[in-house]
Amino acid sequence: MSSEFIISLAEKAVYTILIICGPLLLLALVVGLAVSIFQATTQIQEQTLAFVPKIIAVLVGLIFFGPWMLSTLLSYAKDIFGNLDRFIG
Repeated sequence: MSSEFIISLAEKAVYTILIICGPLLLLALVVGLAVSIFQATTQIQEQTLAFVPKIIAVLVGLIFFGPWMLSTLLSYAKDIFGNLDRFIG
């Protein structure tokens, strides 16, 4: 097993993690920005107001993107377990 192979394997793992987490992080960013703009315009200084809409948005996004995320993760795991003999010896 060469160092290039290990680096490509780690690169694919990081890429898969970023692809899986990306939509939920982007959704939380958009909702957080919208809540922050709402708080700035109405001058509401409640610190806990930003958490509830973010949590709800991420849960809705998890329901919406969940099957796609699971299929992406399962295809990566299937690829890893399918090539297990190349990794060991």
